[in-house]
Amino acid sequence: MDGRAAAAAGPGQAAVESGGGAGPGRRPTRLVSGAAGPVASAAAAAGGTGASAAGSRQPSMEALDSPTGSHVEWCKQLIAATISSQISGSMPSDSVSREYRVYRRPTIREIQDGHNGYPSDAEVDQVALRDGNKLAQMEEAPLFPGESIKAIAKDVMYICPFIGAISGTLTVTDFKMYFKNVERDPHFVLDVPLGVINRVEKIGVQSHGDNSCGIEIVCKDMRNLRFAYKQEEHRLEIFQNLITRAFPLSHGLPLFASSYKEKFPVNGWKVYDPMAEYKRQGLPNESWKISKINSMYELCDTYPAILVVPTSVKDDDLSRVAAFRAKGRVPVLSWIHPESQATITRCSQPLVGPNDKRCKEDEKYLQTIMDANAQSHKLFIFDARQNSVADTNKAKGGGYESESAYPNVELIFLEIPNIHVMRESLRKLKEIVYPTIDESRWLSNVESTHWLEYIRMLLAGAVRIADKIESGKTSVVVHCSDGWDRTTQLTCLAMLMLDSHYRTIKGFEVLLEKEWMSFGHRFALRVGHGDDDHADADRSPIFLQFIDCVWQMTKQFPAAFEFNELFLITILDHLYSCLFGTFLYNSEHQRIKEEIPTRTVSLWSYINSQLDEFSNPFYVNYENHVLYPVASLSHLELWVNYYVRWNPRMRSQMPIHQNLKELLAIRTELQKRVEELQREAATRSISSSSDRGSSPVATPVHTSV
Repeated sequence: MDGRAAAAAGPGQAAVESGGGAGPGRRPTRLVSGAAGPVASAAAAAGGTGASAAGSRQPSMEALDSPTGSHVEWCKQLIAATISSQISGSMPSDSVSREYRVYRRPTIREIQDGHNGYPSDAEVDQVALRDGNKLAQMEEAPLFPGESIKAIAKDVMYICPFIGAISGTLTVTDFKMYFKNVERDPHFVLDVPLGVINRVEKIGVQSHGDNSCGIEIVCKDMRNLRFAYKQEEHRLEIFQNLITRAFPLSHGLPLFASSYKEKFPVNGWKVYDPMAEYKRQGLPNESWKISKINSMYELCDTYPAILVVPTSVKDDDLSRVAAFRAKGRVPVLSWIHPESQATITRCSQPLVGPNDKRCKEDEKYLQTIMDANAQSHKLFIFDARQNSVADTNKAKGGGYESESAYPNVELIFLEIPNIHVMRESLRKLKEIVYPTIDESRWLSNVESTHWLEYIRMLLAGAVRIADKIESGKTSVVVHCSDGWDRTTQLTCLAMLMLDSHYRTIKGFEVLLEKEWMSFGHRFALRVGHGDDDHADADRSPIFLQFIDCVWQMTKQFPAAFEFNELFLITILDHLYSCLFGTFLYNSEHQRIKEEIPTRTVSLWSYINSQLDEFSNPFYVNYENHVLYPVASLSHLELWVNYYVRWNPRMRSQMPIHQNLKELLAIRTELQKRVEELQREAATRSISSSSDRGSSPVATPVHTSV
């Protein structure tokens, strides 16, 4: 498998299955679907192409779309029905091959040898063996370098909510679950990275005296998968391997990323160099210095080794400030305006407590941040939390900056709910988009999840921050409770609005590496990589929310971003896949300790090796332009191409991604032609000037396509 094979664990793979997904084995040349991500031709099966291998007694589409009773009972009934149809409709393959022999006219030599035109038993066995080998090869799961098969089970039933029951072969590797039916045309494939599995539930079903099992797999990427199989020893092995490999850390095993051995021409781990990024921003300068006080992660183990702090601050004072801030997360610079020198700094809440504790070093520190910007004599603190929640935190030892203790500071609460509210909102959203959609109540159902309202709140908060920096020329401090969830969302979105560099593909990668990875967003806890504790209260779709906000911005400014929708979906799919090391663990410190950059492959290695796949053909570099998205529900929409992509009825009918690639190729050709014409014009101008005995300087033609 070449370096191109490590495709996105989702859009690209949504692959071949009309309602389920696919694994990260998509090759770019196979992309054929809309902006939601390529969908292989088998998606046509959603319309009912072919008959299920289970026989004619499949559950009707009405039964599939209208479950009655509890979810578990419906699942049991459906599994029982499909198992029943499998038992009643199947015929031993051996009897078919023996009794139904194809006649062919024998040759003259065969007639002389007494051949009657029918194949002998030996010939039948050879044909059966050859056909069996071909079938086995067709059903075989493609493997990545370093990937190995752990279990295979035949005659497993996949119960698709869109096209009914499909019988096939289920393979479990140490990276993915691969289901294939080769009797359909085109073949039906379900390729699912094990990292997307949130939990696996086993359901026993009694049918026709046979003990049969059903499995429901709840995924993190907005879908559920259901399988049924007879309760035999070799099939039980597949279930045990599925559990073990889907949650390796809970079973003492490493994540697959450490085994993945694909080679790419680009090293994605070199995308982000903090010193180079701060230099791009014009740092250090007379007001800000680059500090290595955290080089051994002793000041704050969830912060990066390199920090930017005010020049006049001493290390001892910084240590006292760290003691006064939750988790030691002191205010440090994220971004500086190239002209006004207004800054975005990030931190965690101050540990004020119920007795209004004060820290003179912290108060002086914020004053120093304000003084570093000569154009303003005020500092805005944006607290992402709800005011009532901040008060509760204060009673428990946390709190917020009082304007009496911090002169020239204005505190603004953005009233954004916490991680638990966001988790519940996504759960509600999944309920209304998979597997069925109530068209008559679609808008009210979406509204009831409050998902778009929370997206609006994040965008509105980021716009306020960006506006204070750009228009008000004032510095801002951003924090929530610990400074690694809502804080990161807000600083990233504001920086994306303010700085066009972050709107390029590599600039966006730098933004994620800097603000999310190095500043300690707790990916392992929020996503639950390799952990079977699906009810963990620390799980929350914080990063997904941020990417959704970015997508909303790309919809409002379609020419301002170098990357396309597939780029965002690919990032989200590999947030879960555990194929790459990019999103693993909770901090830079942990990733260094686990040697992630040397033991795993970076997602950016894959993406930057095929930039055309992820490029926006309409991109125009709006350098020095600030984007202010409209943070109103009337201008926001549900990201159907991500949240509802598994439903074939909601997919785009036009191959949008392929069209964009073609436009990109046309743009490249036109740009080449423009450059050729520019060279010809310059040559003619020089030649003409020489003929007149003068040599004026040719004025270059600035043309962009």
